[in-house]
Amino acid sequence: MYRKIDDFLDGWAYEIEATLKVYRQLTDESLEQRVTAEGRTLGRVAWHIVQTLPEMGGRTGLEITGPGETDPVPDSAAEITERFEEAANSLSDEVRSTWTDEDLDVEDEMYGEMWTRRASLSAILHHQTHHRGQMTVLMRQAGLKVPGVYGPAKEEWEAYGMPPQD
Repeated sequence: MYRKIDDFLDGWAYEIEATLKVYRQLTDESLEQRVTAEGRTLGRVAWHIVQTLPEMGGRTGLEITGPGETDPVPDSAAEITERFEEAANSLSDEVRSTWTDEDLDVEDEMYGEMWTRRASLSAILHHQTHHRGQMTVLMRQAGLKVPGVYGPAKEEWEAYGMPPQD
């Protein structure tokens, strides 16, 4: 949980870059990858992350630049990546310019419950991390390179002069 705005912004800056590392490996063709016929596509999961930033942020009174909840998934991986970066940076800018540390204790209605803004920021970050993990599974199935986020990915061990870890 965040005690200060800067605590969130520091962690969020890392998470933006980590998510961009993943998004930048996407191809237009890979956006259709699914685990099952009924499951979300890789493109849909990536777009869901983007859409959630203005949706959740908006529930706290922030005005986040980004797509609406019903905007269709773009066909372009580059567009999804660009829209993610725009929305993620907009969230940073809005929190930095609109809230004070004391505002983190303000409660907002979130999905039928009252959440402090510090809890909402944690949920936004963890939601993104959860779906980014789903994306990496779909990316492997699509034959894409998966970048390491919290440590080296299988393919990156070689750069450290070590065999891939099982």
